[in-house]
Amino acid sequence: MELSNKEKAVAVLESLETGALEPIAYINPKKYIQHNLSVGDGLEGFGEVLKHAPQQGFKAKVVRAFEDGDYVFTHTEYDFFGPKIGIDVFRFEEGLIVEHWDNLIEVQPPNPSGRTQTDGNTEITDKDKTEANKSTIKAFIDDVLLNHENEKITTYINPTKYLQHNPAVADGLEGFGAAMKYFAENGLVMEYEKTHKVLGEGNFVLAMSEGKFGKGDHTAFYDLFRLEDGQIVEHWDVISTIPKESEWKNKNGKF
Repeated sequence: MELSNKEKAVAVLESLETGALEPIAYINPKKYIQHNLSVGDGLEGFGEVLKHAPQQGFKAKVVRAFEDGDYVFTHTEYDFFGPKIGIDVFRFEEGLIVEHWDNLIEVQPPNPSGRTQTDGNTEITDKDKTEANKSTIKAFIDDVLLNHENEKITTYINPTKYLQHNPAVADGLEGFGAAMKYFAENGLVMEYEKTHKVLGEGNFVLAMSEGKFGKGDHTAFYDLFRLEDGQIVEHWDVISTIPKESEWKNKNGKF
């Protein structure tokens, strides 16, 4: 029975833990474009990472997985040179993985509302609303995060249902506002400058964006949203500094 692209991507990630060799066949050996800038290009780069696995091996638990056309994106708990949370994106051609992006961050304690970086809703619903939900997220990022039209926040975020999984931010619009106030008072920034991809399946949408964070570091923002009735009700993210080009192990860029 032919596996779906989603099942193939999950099998590749889980093979980091199980050591299974079969999932390597789901990667195109002649064309594998790597956007993790700490990993060399192609299957050779992937193999080099596996060679340096610790004695106890890697761990990989896929918490959420989604499929959008030729793309699959996943939300995963790793022990990968230390406990980490990752969002991975795979692009397929003719049933084989030909391109990979990811963002990784160390596991953090629960946030002020007691939520972790991966807990919360996992059920995919409203598949007929995928494109509408993706359009909502594109508009939210353009209006609120890029253009700072904060008066529109409640157009996009449900103020009574908003659950937050960012390690430093509490639930609700109050938590969002408190985080923004802290940044402003301490000379920190969270600037979204460009959104590169918006992918979705049903009520879940992932946005991959670029900008500045903290003290102005060049940053990749991977934001995962859950929507109900056209509004955002839950949010997870992985925010990671983009290394200097002199440190890159491939020439493909972060996005």
